[in-house]
Amino acid sequence: MHNLKPNYRRITLHYIPKLFVVFCLFAMGANLSLADVVKPALIEINTHSNGKVNIEIRASIEALLTGINAEYKNTQDAPTADEYDALRKMPPAELESQFVLFHQEMLDSLFLRTDIGEVVLAIDSVSIPEPGYTKVPRTSIIELSGRILPEARNLQWYYPARFGDNAVRVRQIDEANEKWHWSEWQWLRNDKVSEAFSLEEVFAQRPLSEVISSYIAIGFEHIIPKGADHLLFILGIFLLSVKLRPLLWQVTMFTLAHTITLGLSMNGVISLPANIVEPLIALSIAYIGFENIFHKSLHRSRLILVFVFGLLHGLGFAGVLADFGMPKDDFAVALISFNVGVELAQLTVIALAFAAVGFWFRHKQWYRKVIIIPGSAMISITGLLWTIQRI
Repeated sequence: MHNLKPNYRRITLHYIPKLFVVFCLFAMGANLSLADVVKPALIEINTHSNGKVNIEIRASIEALLTGINAEYKNTQDAPTADEYDALRKMPPAELESQFVLFHQEMLDSLFLRTDIGEVVLAIDSVSIPEPGYTKVPRTSIIELSGRILPEARNLQWYYPARFGDNAVRVRQIDEANEKWHWSEWQWLRNDKVSEAFSLEEVFAQRPLSEVISSYIAIGFEHIIPKGADHLLFILGIFLLSVKLRPLLWQVTMFTLAHTITLGLSMNGVISLPANIVEPLIALSIAYIGFENIFHKSLHRSRLILVFVFGLLHGLGFAGVLADFGMPKDDFAVALISFNVGVELAQLTVIALAFAAVGFWFRHKQWYRKVIIIPGSAMISITGLLWTIQRI
C-alpha cells in the first residue's frame, strides 16, 4: 500500500494538464451556446416583365453599421461590440437615422448586373422591428429597386463579404399572364459573385450533384459552427456513453427522428411556432445534462428519449430550410442531403470529443466524477439559461 500512493500521485499529476484542457473545452462549449452570431443575409430579387426589379434584403443593420460579419463566431469578439450593442437598443426611427448615413456606402459596395450592363439601384425603404430582447439579433428589411433593359438575358448578384454571408434567389414575374418562377437559392460565401440567373425561361434545375453538395454543406454548417444548441445536445449524448456502439445508436435515433419531423414540416403536415420550439429545444439540452448526472449508466428508455427530442430538434431544422427553400423536383434528394450533412457534423463532434477525452479516460474510475458530472452540469446550466432567454 505504501508504494501505491506515490504512483497514484504521479498519475494524477500527469493527467491534471489534460483535465484542465477538458474543462476549458466544456467552458468554451457553454460560451458558444450563448454566442451571439450574425445570421447570413437573405436576398430575394424580383424581376418584372415591365423591366422593374425589386430587391429585398433581410439582414442585421446593426451588424452592417459596425462591420461585424461571418468572421466573428460571437459578436462580442468584434472590436466594435460595444457600438453594436448600443445600436441594438435603439428604437427603429433612431437606428434608421443612423443607417441613412450608410446608404451610399452600401449601394457602392454591392451590385446587380446583367449580361449587358450594371443595374443602377436605389434604396426605397427600410423596415426595422422594435428592439425587443436585445440579446437576440433583430432582422431588418432593406428594399432596393432599379430597372433592367428588356434585352437582358441573365443577371448576377454581389454582396461583399464584409457585410457577411448571404443566400440569394431570383423570381421572374409576368404580371400580364399572372405567372412567376422562382430560382433555387445560391449560398454565397468568401466574397463570391453569384452564378448567372437566367431571365429567359423557367429556371433550369441545377445538376443533381450540385443539389446534393449544397444541401450537405448547409446541413453540416447548421451544426458546425452555427448549431451550438444541437452541438451541445450531441455532447450530452456523448458524455454518458463510454462505448461507441450505444453512442452511435443514440445518434442514429436522433437523426432518424429529426428527419421525420423535418420532412413533415417542410411538406406542411406539422408546424409549431419558433417561440415554442426554440425554448423546448433548449430545455431538452438541460434535461439530457441532468439525466447524465442522475443516471450512472445508460438505460433502455434512453433511445426513446433521444428519439423524442430528435423529433423536436427536427422542427428547429425546418426553420433553417424554410428560409432557404427546397427544390420542388429534387425535394427528397435535398432533404436526405441536408440530413447527411447534419449526420456528418454530428459524427465529427463525437469523433473530436472521443479523441479528446473518451479514448484516454473513459475507463478511469474518476471519469464520471471529473468528466461526466461537471460537463453535464455545464450543459444543463447552459440549457436552462437559454430556455429562460428564449421564453
